[in-house]
Amino acid sequence: MKNPPRSRTIFGPGSWPEVSRISEILRKETVGGVLLLVAAAASLVWVNSPWASAYVSLGEYKVGHPAVHLDLSLAAWAADGLLAIFFFVVGLELKREFVAGDLRDPQRAALPITAAIGGMVFPALVYVAVNANAGGGALRGWAIPTATDIAFALAILAVVNTHLPTALRTFLLTLAVVDDLLAVTIIAVFYTSDLDVLPLLGALVPLALFAFAVHRRIRTWWILLPLALMTWGLVHESGVHATVAGVLLGFAVPVARNARDGQGDGHGLAEHFEHRFRPLSAIVAVPIFAFFAAGVTIGGLRGLGDALTDSVALGIVLGLVAGKTIGIFGTTYLLARFTRARLDSTLRWLDVLGVSVLAGIGFTVSLLIGDLAFGIGTERDAHVKIGVLTGSVLASLLAAVILRLRDKAHQRIQAAEATDSDADGIPDIYE
Repeated sequence: MKNPPRSRTIFGPGSWPEVSRISEILRKETVGGVLLLVAAAASLVWVNSPWASAYVSLGEYKVGHPAVHLDLSLAAWAADGLLAIFFFVVGLELKREFVAGDLRDPQRAALPITAAIGGMVFPALVYVAVNANAGGGALRGWAIPTATDIAFALAILAVVNTHLPTALRTFLLTLAVVDDLLAVTIIAVFYTSDLDVLPLLGALVPLALFAFAVHRRIRTWWILLPLALMTWGLVHESGVHATVAGVLLGFAVPVARNARDGQGDGHGLAEHFEHRFRPLSAIVAVPIFAFFAAGVTIGGLRGLGDALTDSVALGIVLGLVAGKTIGIFGTTYLLARFTRARLDSTLRWLDVLGVSVLAGIGFTVSLLIGDLAFGIGTERDAHVKIGVLTGSVLASLLAAVILRLRDKAHQRIQAAEATDSDADGIPDIYE
């Protein structure tokens, strides 16, 4: 008689090095998320104060030389320049995950990738359903509710102080990284209006030289930085959004060390660059972008109500809150059901639902796509910002309620694990 197939566990603990590394990343992103919240709040207060004109003037102040088409406003430099650093780190992290992380195992990789795809498709469908008959180019914003802001989400987790297991935090991080990659692909394909092929082909030259240099383990900043800036500048000149250059440069960096280093299985420059650039991305680049991007005149409760009656804002709110939840939770549940996998013994489906709702916090990339879809300073752009902020706040509140329902159970489990770890002399990775 044939033995029944053995069921697979999802959201189980990963390897010790990977869990330790992910825990360090999550701590840094949490700090960045708090700064992001502060920056967004500061911009909202300023732009709704009597000194709003000063905020607008600051964002419109131009810096750069027109001869090289880089006389950009400070708000544009934040979106095109600083966010390229953010996407560089995304490229590094994604390559690291699939080359040397636990996700090089196709079975482990399938869950967050499938969930990320579901978490992008369903919000887009919800938005399109709401705006199908809206007209006025409303459908250009279909991709706005598709991205998850991991820094914002982790900041909310820090505020509500939940004891969510590391496996689910890792799932949230990986899912956010994958959908950031999908989002930058969407930006490159669907939000590039005037493509100039010559500069785009020209960008391949400094990109190839950068790749050659990092594979030769050259860390000299006066070699790598000019090559990276040339790649960024040429991609920007081509009409493709410059953040794409950040991802390409991140992908070019090697993960594993060369055998000639005597440590062929060790980490390469990707980990070195990630340690250097992640704080710059989380603490400087993203908060500054949020400061310039989140400022919108609300006009009190009446103004907020008027904005939310616009189908664009409504589609964004429903896409973030309902679409993300249905896409991520539904995909995860169906994947577990059809593969006959079971949850780790420390988890319940309520935990997965809470994380799915939390992934509805779309901020950084959502605001960026909104600017590209409708143009900075337009009425629809203001409605996009209100929709993103409203949807993100609602997702935060709902996720906090759901996750707190299970908080005491996770506290008991982690206290028991900490006691066992102390007895075995193993450090507690959850602290």
